[in-house]
Amino acid sequence: MSEQPMDGWFTEVFDQQGSAIALRVTEKLLDVTSPYQHLEVFETETHGRLMVLDGCVMLTDRDNFLYHEMMSHPVLFTHAAPKRVVIIGGGDCGTLREVLKHPGVEKVTQIDIDEEVTRAAERFFPTLVERNDDPRAELLFEDGVKWVDNCPDESIDVMIIDSTDPVGPAEGLFKTDFLARCHRILAPGGVMVQQSESPLYHTGTIIRELRRDMRAAGFDSVATLPFPQPTYPSGWWSCTLAGKGCDTATFRSNDADSADLALEYYSSALHQGALVLPPFMRRQLVE
Repeated sequence: MSEQPMDGWFTEVFDQQGSAIALRVTEKLLDVTSPYQHLEVFETETHGRLMVLDGCVMLTDRDNFLYHEMMSHPVLFTHAAPKRVVIIGGGDCGTLREVLKHPGVEKVTQIDIDEEVTRAAERFFPTLVERNDDPRAELLFEDGVKWVDNCPDESIDVMIIDSTDPVGPAEGLFKTDFLARCHRILAPGGVMVQQSESPLYHTGTIIRELRRDMRAAGFDSVATLPFPQPTYPSGWWSCTLAGKGCDTATFRSNDADSADLALEYYSSALHQGALVLPPFMRRQLVE
């Protein structure tokens, strides 16, 4: 839940964990309700612009690079030679921007149900959408689950599930049935990645269940990579990779080392380190 700005502050409260995140705001720039969610954009004092969906922080100018880089580069360097990439969600287009930094990628299709998110990004977050005109990019505004159902078998190399929290419209994206559909459309050697919430708050629940469901859907290997995300619950976030005939514990480290992608956070060494989970996570993830 969240509270509307009071005395110049936007506050998102995490009742179940007895914690909150607050940012001092100076102006509300946008307030719209789409058929799917309530979208707000604020100007903040220290974090640039802030996007909020249904009262939850989605991104800020200051720290979104952490999330977008970790949702893009680990999965792309885990695949042997990614050419066809699909993003489910990701309407702010930050993940799309990162994927398109890879010259070997031939086509990226982004499917987000809510066009209002992309239009808001175009108006208020220009650096996120700077690659939207890339001829390799295809932006669709429709139901991502239905799109996956109509996608041919084994036609995709990499899938990125850049969804909101597993409630409401995004809840089905965390279930075995949907993950099995993703497995079907991935080519042999394919890899998918899904944002998987906070390691501190959700290792023994959401993350453990997602890893179990990925294996139940037919994936051979899974790997969860934690990373900092200061404006998300607990300030610590994660993404979980799943491989179809691909070992998610290894990646093209030499290519990651030599790539000139103008990154702020991701590196080969960081990727390698993120694969080593803290002891408390390993204990809670015993399957």
